[in-house]
Amino acid sequence: MSDLSHVNRSGEASMVDVSAKPATARMARAEGCIRMSAGALRAIRDNSLAKGDVLAVARIAGIQAAKRTADLIPLCHPLPLTDVQVRFVFDDALPGVRCEAEARTVAATGVEMEAITAVAVALVTIYDMAKSIDKGMRIDGVRLLEKSGGKSGTWRAPGGERAP
Repeated sequence: MSDLSHVNRSGEASMVDVSAKPATARMARAEGCIRMSAGALRAIRDNSLAKGDVLAVARIAGIQAAKRTADLIPLCHPLPLTDVQVRFVFDDALPGVRCEAEARTVAATGVEMEAITAVAVALVTIYDMAKSIDKGMRIDGVRLLEKSGGKSGTWRAPGGERAP
């Protein structure tokens, strides 16, 4: 059982002790998208929804989510984030919105979960703000694109070179 990092010798879920690991600069980048009707995309692009600027609110929601990741995912360490960026691109081919988030820290553990959480919550926020137009929106493809820093170094997802 001890081969799994989040399971102790007794087989119980356990937070990983990172106290002996050195703090290093770490970065993670994640992506995802939300598919919607052309009308919903147009309303978001035109900023014509009654709830306000969808992408501005979703950006703040994504940043806040990254900062609260340890509160949402039980075995994540709380991290001193040094930067979180959340970006959106309209994609008429979906149709929908692509989201990319990047999180940075100098810590003993990585920020992959923070980047992924930022994307997921930003996309759920878009859904919440535009559901009056399209309840059939679909969130897809939330994944880690790359991470750097720490003992394992740099990792990039196969096919992850494309930014939204």
